Amino acid sequence: MDQTPSFNRALVEKYDRPGPRYTSYPTAPQFHQAFAVDDYRNAAQETNEAGTPKPLSVYIHIPFCKSLCYYCACNKIITHKTDRAVEYLQYLKREIQMQAALFDRSRRLTQLHLGGGTPTYFTSEQLADLMGSLHDAFNMDDSDSHEFSLEVDPRTVTPEQIHQLRELGFNRLSFGVQDFDEQVQIAVNRIQTEEQTRELVQAARDAQFKSISVDLIYGLPLQTVDSFSVTLDKIIDIRPDRIAAYSYAHLPELVRAQKLIRPEDMPPPERKLELLELTIKRLTDAGYVYIGMDHFSLPDDELTLARANGTLQRNFQGYSTHADCDLIGLGISSIGKVGNSYSQNVKELSQYYARLNEGMLPVHRGYKLSEDDRLRRDVIISLMCHGHIDFAEIENRYGIDFREYFADSLAKLDEHVADGLVEIDEGSVQLLPQGHLMMRNVAMAFDAYLGGEQRGRFSRTV
Repeated sequence: MDQTPSFNRALVEKYDRPGPRYTSYPTAPQFHQAFAVDDYRNAAQETNEAGTPKPLSVYIHIPFCKSLCYYCACNKIITHKTDRAVEYLQYLKREIQMQAALFDRSRRLTQLHLGGGTPTYFTSEQLADLMGSLHDAFNMDDSDSHEFSLEVDPRTVTPEQIHQLRELGFNRLSFGVQDFDEQVQIAVNRIQTEEQTRELVQAARDAQFKSISVDLIYGLPLQTVDSFSVTLDKIIDIRPDRIAAYSYAHLPELVRAQKLIRPEDMPPPERKLELLELTIKRLTDAGYVYIGMDHFSLPDDELTLARANGTLQRNFQGYSTHADCDLIGLGISSIGKVGNSYSQNVKELSQYYARLNEGMLPVHRGYKLSEDDRLRRDVIISLMCHGHIDFAEIENRYGIDFREYFADSLAKLDEHVADGLVEIDEGSVQLLPQGHLMMRNVAMAFDAYLGGEQRGRFSRTV
């Protein structure tokens, strides 16, 4: 089945509504504070006692940035006081020790991701110290088949530091670009040159990073089809292995930094759709394969191969090629997935330090999945990663009759079928080319928690 998205303007406008991104199911609004540290410890112990314990994955949130990007809705702390990073690192090392004690040493840590904020706010020496602590605490996979990645702000590193990151074991990089247009950069307070990005991408290639990704955002202030086309020309010429092109969600009433963007600079809704159409056409014409959920990769990239052979995974960091892992979240606001549970750390730095000073894990809310949750999660993941749902596969795994169990969900898809987004036959649900952009809308039919009061909490689906 063709996986290249087909852009139908009328359908995109019709289905562009608030909806989850399904980095988890159930989604974060279902997390609650009744899920406590003891629940997390029990979940970790259950995974140790499983017949074949899963490998481990670690996500570390580094919240610091030296300047404020006006569009950014991430949990971040803007500061030039580098001593704050020194203090945070010391507390991170405490949490690493406490978390590692919950998991059998025999379990291999095969995935690592540093996000932010700006992970490269840490110096090379601080990152080396952090990696040393991880090696001391966990059974780290030191072969280059691991997936160790971090997000890089090109304004904060040198080519020499890129080589140092490779020496520390990182083998995947994601560079934040957003847009090369100078006027757009001024409007969002993020000034970086094309030359900076090119120089660092070349350094990453010289250092033999396995995958180099670039992030773009469409729908930013002052963007036009012509200006963004120039940015796409430059990105295609740089030719990173992967490109993530995200839709900008302008919510100044919820994100304080976005109030600094002039309302008159925001593009009208119809231009945002033009930018999306342009991005899809330009990248696919240039040979990139649409993976799903804003992500594109070259034909020989691991993501493309995993999409083709059915091994693609999805987690809180997006798409992954590695087997499903138990994910440990470290640092403020980070989210973990251990066994049949989700957990999230406290969001405030003061609370994080206070918990650790008391010898407590900084988990402040979470969720334990029911059998129905696990079933629906598998259905949604299959749709998001593979573009189809195989009824027999789900039936064999859970002992259900798919059509009977999901009768209400399938009925909700009648309109999607009529509009040519999906095809439903006796044994499967299959996304059609013009349905790939609306896969979140299709997945929403299988979500048992969507309700009237939740709709405003999510970004728009297209």
